Amino acid sequence: MVISFYGENSFKIQSGEFTILTDPVDTSSGLTPPRFKYDILLKTLTAFPPHETPPDQGIAIYGPGEYNIEDTTVFGYLSENEVTDKILKTVYVVVLEDIKLCFLGHLAEVPSPAIMERLEDIDILFIPGSGSPYIDQKKVAKLVKQIQPKILIPTAFKIPGLKRPAEDLKIFLEELDQKDIEPQDKLTIKKKDLITIKPTQITILKP
Repeated sequence: MVISFYGENSFKIQSGEFTILTDPVDTSSGLTPPRFKYDILLKTLTAFPPHETPPDQGIAIYGPGEYNIEDTTVFGYLSENEVTDKILKTVYVVVLEDIKLCFLGHLAEVPSPAIMERLEDIDILFIPGSGSPYIDQKKVAKLVKQIQPKILIPTAFKIPGLKRPAEDLKIFLEELDQKDIEPQDKLTIKKKDLITIKPTQITILKP
């Protein structure tokens, strides 16, 4: 499995010829939208009720439910404490190559107990790392200790070109008692590589 970052909450998850795209950025963000063929598109934030334009490729998942696509299982859990009459937020757990990935997406509050019960044995956790308008970094630190993923990948932090105000990862890393982590271009990982990882390893990806 190869994981690449495109800024904000946008990632490419590739397993052989099979590809997942999460929360693609658009040009209004100041970032370059990803352009590649994908099999699954995951959106953690949509208008409510959803009125997304169907993609011209792959399968789009916009909300809660269980989805089985080829050798991949996707579980979507409604972030009910953040739903309004205008937006829908979803937390996803994806099982691919026997690796459990959790995408917290646009999370602004600690997940409900109902969701937390579903976040057991997470191998790779994607979580906002820059504070407002996303979840506070102090809450992130507590949440990570509860979930105890093998690998933690921060999202939605300040990067070159991003137009919206965002903090860099300094505070995020301080809250997790970490510093001087060298960003890498991509993460290549196999299930067997996860066995020896303890405690949680923080991986910062370059966009």
